[in-house]
Amino acid sequence: MVDHSSDRDSWLHPHLGTTTGGGRAPREYVVALRHVALTLDADPGWRSWWRQSGLSACELGIVAEGRLDHLRPSADIRRLDDRLQANFTCAFPSGTASAGTEVATRTAAAEVRAMFEVIRQALTLPALPPTPPVPSLPSDVPDVQVTAKRLPEPTHEPERQGYLTLTQIQEFFA
Repeated sequence: MVDHSSDRDSWLHPHLGTTTGGGRAPREYVVALRHVALTLDADPGWRSWWRQSGLSACELGIVAEGRLDHLRPSADIRRLDDRLQANFTCAFPSGTASAGTEVATRTAAAEVRAMFEVIRQALTLPALPPTPPVPSLPSDVPDVQVTAKRLPEPTHEPERQGYLTLTQIQEFFA
């Protein structure tokens, strides 16, 4: 099991959010996204890779959207002093809530790796290191803090948006 008790050495700080489902993403998937991010944070290969960015930290915001909200992912990546703020959207994977934590973890690992590929390209960093094996989740995982926001209702009948706009994702964790 990965020890995540010491945040002072952390370079990766995940923030989770959702736009649907009464403000709650499927628990297994949100827990898996956070678990994968914290596993990367503790991995020496990923720590070494991140040091090449010259930045002290990556604040990784992930907004999980429902199937009807998510036609394509959105990303907002910006440098703030000596850290990177990278906010992404991702779809709830179909069937993850009932498929169990192993499927949720595998899906989350692929999703987080894809986010870092976008970050890698934006910062022109070398290739990503291999994804380390993600340990099984313990059965007593504490509740994960999730920022929940409802999207504003449109004032007129616009073309169906189908995804968060860049402005909405920039403001999500504000």
